[in-house]
Amino acid sequence: MNNYSEDILRENSIEVLFGQVLKRLRQERGLSQEELGFESGYHRTYVSLLERGKKNPSLKTVFQLAKALKMEPSQIIEAVQTLVVFKSNRQR
Repeated sequence: MNNYSEDILRENSIEVLFGQVLKRLRQERGLSQEELGFESGYHRTYVSLLERGKKNPSLKTVFQLAKALKMEPSQIIEAVQTLVVFKSNRQR
């Protein structure tokens, strides 16, 4: 696989898409990475790694982030799922 193909796969990985959703939700609420980290019990650098798709969140992490964002965990997952479907439809 060439570097271009790997980049395309990486751009559409669940981790990257989760990160895009997390960043959008955080910014919509006017929170910094540090504030979200504090509210969720994680370090700012971990929030940054999640947003950049460098880390894969555990179920516990999704629940803690949702609580800090004042939403249901399922809403985060639904947003990621919507993005996955949208991206996969665009590639067809």
